[in-house]
Amino acid sequence: MVAKLNHWIHGEAVAGASGRYAPVYNPALGEISAELPLASAEELDAAVASAKKAFSAWAATPALRRARVLFKFKELLEAHADEIVEAISREHGKVKDDARGELTRGIEVVEFACGAPQLLKGEMCENVGTGVDSYSLRQPLGVVAGVTPFNFPAMVPMWMFPIALAAGNCFILKPSEKVPSASLIIARLLKEAGLPDGVFNVVNGDKDTVDSILKHPDIQAVSFVGSTPIARRIYTVGTSHGKRVQALGGAKNHMVVMPDADLDQAVDALMGAAYGSAGERCMAISVAVAVGDETADALIARLAPKVRGLKIASWDAAGAEMGPLVTREHRDKVRSYVDAGVEEGAKLVVDGRSLKVAGGETGFFLGGCLFDKVTPEMRIYQEEIFGPVLAVVRAKSYDEAVKLVNEHAFGNGTAIFTRDGDAARDFVHRIQVGMVGVNVPIPVPMAFMSFGGWKASLFGDHHAYGMEGIRFYTRLKTVTERWPQSIRSGAEFVMPTMK
Repeated sequence: MVAKLNHWIHGEAVAGASGRYAPVYNPALGEISAELPLASAEELDAAVASAKKAFSAWAATPALRRARVLFKFKELLEAHADEIVEAISREHGKVKDDARGELTRGIEVVEFACGAPQLLKGEMCENVGTGVDSYSLRQPLGVVAGVTPFNFPAMVPMWMFPIALAAGNCFILKPSEKVPSASLIIARLLKEAGLPDGVFNVVNGDKDTVDSILKHPDIQAVSFVGSTPIARRIYTVGTSHGKRVQALGGAKNHMVVMPDADLDQAVDALMGAAYGSAGERCMAISVAVAVGDETADALIARLAPKVRGLKIASWDAAGAEMGPLVTREHRDKVRSYVDAGVEEGAKLVVDGRSLKVAGGETGFFLGGCLFDKVTPEMRIYQEEIFGPVLAVVRAKSYDEAVKLVNEHAFGNGTAIFTRDGDAARDFVHRIQVGMVGVNVPIPVPMAFMSFGGWKASLFGDHHAYGMEGIRFYTRLKTVTERWPQSIRSGAEFVMPTMK
């Protein structure tokens, strides 16, 4: 039986009223598992009205008490981890260990947000002028929204709302319509943790719902994670309607493998970074830049048998290393990129297009694909594929490798594998990318740092979570004050200066 899902508005599950529904799939079976209501503008209005009504009291709640709600929420996330992990895997397709890792990284942001009393402190300077003191405050924006992608149903929402709530905002979450269940579980647990009704709402929907969010006069800020074309549009439309917007876009992450690198270590790193979660990660390594033909030949020789040997199965199968892609349409799109790479002259060393999975014949599976001799003119090099496809590019020198990375349109993440400290240091300082790994293939910053790319990978002024997240979800107020005895000399009619 196909389940019917709900929205979450003012602290309770609310059935959809628009009459529009979208199917939610189990990608391992290729079957519809649930129907999701798509919100009308009126349903979004109801969620925003609930949040707006709750804002004054929540913003006035001491940061310490807001943090205590988040502490309780963290405990509940850990207690209900199995339920959330299964919901992620069932709707996304990623294997359970990967889903559990995603949840862990999300919980780390909740832990960071529990430090709200410390994080929200301003600055104070006494006697900036005779008898005059000045201090700053960080205050919440009001009602804010997050629009999140399918690839991390729990982690990416938790990049946003814990920090927004800790800062005193009320939050509207529009999760991907492909993977909604984790967000609804999270909403239930927030209520159980003591979050007042209306402070957190989940409004399911599609492009129409996102457009309504971007144009809604009572939503002050929007955070988005997704593809670059959509991120660019989100930023343009949102800012044109007076909103603060943080839009994280796509990626084409390079890993430079130097001749002196430990190749076994580099190969293991590439396998996990390229094929984990079926390559559906914005920080996946999709391009390996081998410096020198000897390095490239050795890399291909080690990678090929491992790619062929990937254990690809349903998320609940014992020992599975990679599951299906999220939808049939996305699987077919990734396959079309493989077709294009062959047509453009790249060497397809491992072809996963014909993969058959026992028991998953109707699932959205695609085997791991490995290309060699990819060049910068090819689509499979230029565009984000978001699937289990690794392209090996051959560079004649370290400088050529750096030039390749720096000239790419995306600047999300990159890595270098080397034993040479001088090369690593030079790489860190010269590379035009927002997140850099040295012998670390997926350099996702910890929760107390901040996540974000450069160039076409980020639109807006702030990275996600960490102190950048605190700045995004608050606005600065600076107070300059003196007390009555300082103005006994009477009115002054000139521009005030400090004396």
